[in-house]
Amino acid sequence: MAAACTTAPGPDAPAAGDRWQPRPGTAWQWQLSGRLDTSVDVPVYDIDGFDHSRETVEALHRDGRKVICYLSTGAWEDFRPDADDFPKSVIGRGNGWEGERWLDIRRTDVLEPIMAERIEMCRDKGFDAVEPDNMDGYRNRTGFPLTADDQLRYNRLIAKLAHDRGLAVGLKNDLDQIPELVDDFDFAVNEQCAQYGECDELTPFVEADKAVFHAEYELPTDRFCADSRRLKLSSLLKKYELGAWRRAC
Repeated sequence: MAAACTTAPGPDAPAAGDRWQPRPGTAWQWQLSGRLDTSVDVPVYDIDGFDHSRETVEALHRDGRKVICYLSTGAWEDFRPDADDFPKSVIGRGNGWEGERWLDIRRTDVLEPIMAERIEMCRDKGFDAVEPDNMDGYRNRTGFPLTADDQLRYNRLIAKLAHDRGLAVGLKNDLDQIPELVDDFDFAVNEQCAQYGECDELTPFVEADKAVFHAEYELPTDRFCADSRRLKLSSLLKKYELGAWRRAC
């Protein structure tokens, strides 16, 4: 089970009025599996919040990096230490990844305290921001009758939980709701917008002077980097396992 909820910010957490704000074009590294390679010369690292310690975050800070805390907020994962905190009633269909199932995001009475505790873990480890994943369940077969309004309410709740704890927060995918959510989030994280011809939909973040951290898996860089530069996206080619390997535009 995760650490108990607390209210005071961690010693390295930014003040609520002084959150980190990444700008368009900021280079980044996204690594969620394997031994962390801290030698990539970029100003932003996005790493798993459960798998890494406060000491790892502090070491990245000493090297001048900002650090994003990856969490799944829209899906249950059977391999997390707080997996037993989720009642079976909120756990739905699989989301395509082993050990993961969609959550009933309508049940904020259950999910809000769990997600607050996770975000407090990120804060207490000294992270600068949160990348909440699986934020578009309403567009998927979750096992629950989720609506667009359900998703907006939940995504705004997650943003508020992060902001109340002094952390920046990114909107993960959920392209259709960007016009309604761009003001609630500090940056965007996107997968495969080039493959599906959707990158223009991220323009509201760039126009708001907010970074778009973007990854492709199946297209070679010569198929998307020119457009990424035009759109001011922070684009990488990655492998699906999101290990250390990367090829930046």
